[in-house]
Amino acid sequence: MEYKITGYKPEKLFHFFEEISAIPRGSGNEKGISDYLVKFANDRGLWVYQDEAHNVIIKKGGSKGAEDRPAVMLQGHLDMVCEKVAGVEHDFEKDGIDLVVKDGILTANGTTLGSDNGVAVALMMMVLDDEDIVHPPVECVFTTEEEVGLNGARALDKSQISARTMINMDSEEEGIATISCAGGLRIECEREIKREKAEGTLLTIDISGLKGGHSGTDIDKERQNAIRLMARVLYQVMKETDGKLVSFAGGNKDNAIPRECMASLIYADADQAKKAEEIACDLAETLAEEITPYEEAFACEITSEENREADAVSGEDAKAFITAMYLAPNGVQSRNMKLDGFVVVSTNMGVARAEEDRLVIVFSPRSSVASLQEEIKARLGLLADTFGFKAEYAGEYPGWSYREKSPVREVFCESYRELFGEELKTEALHAGLECGLFSDAIPGLDAIAVGPTLYNVHTPEEHLPLDSFERFYVLLKDVLKRLAE
Repeated sequence: MEYKITGYKPEKLFHFFEEISAIPRGSGNEKGISDYLVKFANDRGLWVYQDEAHNVIIKKGGSKGAEDRPAVMLQGHLDMVCEKVAGVEHDFEKDGIDLVVKDGILTANGTTLGSDNGVAVALMMMVLDDEDIVHPPVECVFTTEEEVGLNGARALDKSQISARTMINMDSEEEGIATISCAGGLRIECEREIKREKAEGTLLTIDISGLKGGHSGTDIDKERQNAIRLMARVLYQVMKETDGKLVSFAGGNKDNAIPRECMASLIYADADQAKKAEEIACDLAETLAEEITPYEEAFACEITSEENREADAVSGEDAKAFITAMYLAPNGVQSRNMKLDGFVVVSTNMGVARAEEDRLVIVFSPRSSVASLQEEIKARLGLLADTFGFKAEYAGEYPGWSYREKSPVREVFCESYRELFGEELKTEALHAGLECGLFSDAIPGLDAIAVGPTLYNVHTPEEHLPLDSFERFYVLLKDVLKRLAE
């Protein structure tokens, strides 16, 4: 293939990233990339394991003189969040990512980039391919469906792993190592409905232009939730007029803060439709005044069409739906002020849909404290019960506790200091990492999460500074050399 990234070393690292970017790998669609890695291993005569969930483990013996050193696990996930700008034609099931390189920054053309966690995949491929680096035996673990609940890591047979040192490469800021993380789960709330015929003026409200972001790492940045804003508008409009809900569509992933939401109401009475439009316009102006200081591109478009027919949601069902979203806990719920306001509990209302025969709201709650995770889970369950929804819980994963003594952390700190003349910072992360599942399953596992700098992951504004990617490989090589001694 013709490579777009040039001028960075080693070239193969960036070529590997481009090659995997050409393979569709949204969550649940990882067979192609999984098979590609199996072939990659077979072509190099490496030990390889692939399971039914399309997880892959590739093992490589230690370099000369380091064959008997303890093995080290390198780990990252294959899947990516598939988000695109409204109007962009891109089929994530079939199309590779259209990469764009400008001024040393790698982005994608109107879609998410997949650097989360494509950088880890490329890094592991580089370690497996490079015969010149010094390293202990390595076990490269590529997992699937991380973005939808860490499903691959949960399904993986951990007995295939002998390493008791883990380097996860799903952290997103150069110079900062993650040493613990939150647990989480997915809660889908469903209410069955029957629609009824209606006709009149169709009022459509379209919220767009919000920043969105990762529901863990960006939840504390005051980024607005498009579903929550729409619920606020519709609650007021439906309180003061007699419109019937026709459509509601907001968000695509439970772990991404929704950037867009569209809803429509139908009115038999033209005067009521006009009144609703005026209320919605006034609220749109109020929202703009409140949030544009930090949501500069916020937009709320309101249109109306006469003489329309539609299948509308009943008044009782619509009221339960809108009120539940309006009252739902969303965003940061608790902080630890002794740790500089570190987020302890949060929840993200990531998806809301009015489908043909059901209403759906999907939440992603997180907490680094098990008891508080149970508490927010109970609150959301109570919300569902109160408004006639059935709650289903899936993808629950444990947090990852801080270890007082961590040899791999000490090695990273020493290496970073000597290479770059600065201290490596450490932090706890309010997001889920697979380190929790591996630590829970492998007694005594010493883990750390690191990586190059990534910006705006889970959004079409995602971008990767290529020099950060280059420097991180220098750090990883040096750490592996130290672990081989």
